[in-house]
Amino acid sequence: MTTRLYYDQPELLEFESVIEDVAGDSSRPGLILRESAFYPTSGGQVHDTGWVALGTGERLRVAEVADLEDGRVVHYLEAPVKVPAAGAAIRGHIDGERRRDHMQQHTGQHVLSAAFVELYRFPTVSFHMGEDYCSIDLATESLTAAQVMGAEKRANEIVFENRLVRIRYVKREEAEKLGLRKLPPEGRDELRLIEVADFDLSACGGTHVSATGQIGSILLRKTEKTRQGMRVEFVCGARAVHAARRDYALLSGAAGLYSTQMSDVPEMIRKGFDEAKTLRRQRDEALEQLAGVMAEAALSGRSGSGTPDGRSAGLSESQTTKTTGASRKIVVRTFADRDINFAKLFAQKVARAGVPVVALVASSMDPPGLVFAQSAGGACNMGALLKEALAAVGGRGGGSHDFAQGGVPAGCDLEQILQQAARTIESQTETL
Repeated sequence: MTTRLYYDQPELLEFESVIEDVAGDSSRPGLILRESAFYPTSGGQVHDTGWVALGTGERLRVAEVADLEDGRVVHYLEAPVKVPAAGAAIRGHIDGERRRDHMQQHTGQHVLSAAFVELYRFPTVSFHMGEDYCSIDLATESLTAAQVMGAEKRANEIVFENRLVRIRYVKREEAEKLGLRKLPPEGRDELRLIEVADFDLSACGGTHVSATGQIGSILLRKTEKTRQGMRVEFVCGARAVHAARRDYALLSGAAGLYSTQMSDVPEMIRKGFDEAKTLRRQRDEALEQLAGVMAEAALSGRSGSGTPDGRSAGLSESQTTKTTGASRKIVVRTFADRDINFAKLFAQKVARAGVPVVALVASSMDPPGLVFAQSAGGACNMGALLKEALAAVGGRGGGSHDFAQGGVPAGCDLEQILQQAARTIESQTETL
């Protein structure tokens, strides 16, 4: 079993040891040391990184550290590398900036979790430390903005008071009487406790600062609903400074785009959303009116686009209107400059005009598609007609008796598909 030096000396960044064994393979070689100050990923905290220096002066990069089931710690090296033999003496060097960051985040988590318990009785059920932010999951169905601000304020009060953070070991029987914030599952007779003076007492195997002032600050960033309750994202210390600097740069850039003060950016964004909403509504109304005018023109035998033969001036767009023997019109229209949503709107306007009619409409804009519609209770089955048309070109879609819509592969001859559908309707009409 590896002797874990970080248990009692979390600030230790250099140490001497001996290689007891090697693990892994050539693509992921690992060293097992007699003792180590490298922290392995566990308890929500991610692993340390650093170097292992050999007596020859060679330095091997430690890229990952993990626990083995037998209690040993394996130090995975950055490949490719010539793995030293067991028995070699080494000197370990831990990435100090990464270690200090982890100590700030983990102790900050203890303080924040204790603040949520003290103020609102919301226990923490899990903790995660990521590369950019950390998070805790709270056992509560909801979390208000006021509660978030309250917990953040209380946690930072503990930070600014620079309370001592102490490590101690107790038997489980004694720990059960000490009022731990969270008692770990059965399995160990001796527990390692992290105590924030007169504020929090928790069993933990992670690395922590020696006084809360070293956390720097605790900044809550985001909350969201999860299956376990509510998730709170936060950053501490240097991460909080980096996050604030990044936020400032983004907000400053947005203010520059709006030519306004940073404090006015939220109002400018709200104003922009309102204007965009108004423009979308106006656009939708205009498109509906245009579709209605085009539908009327199509039913009267006009193109609705300035040419008497149904060809759009300057556009690859066509329209034909036929009358079958049953006094039912067939409107065939291909749009090159309108998407499938407008094609659908046009077809609906034609079908709801109050006369017996079938609308066979296509849009060649990406993605291309077909819309078949008829006046209510028409003799044809639009769903079956579309299914037949799509089967011939490998398209997909479907619909009901009076309306159907589908997509076709790019490059299909849409005009040919529509004209074939029109001929099918005409042949069906002749047999009625």
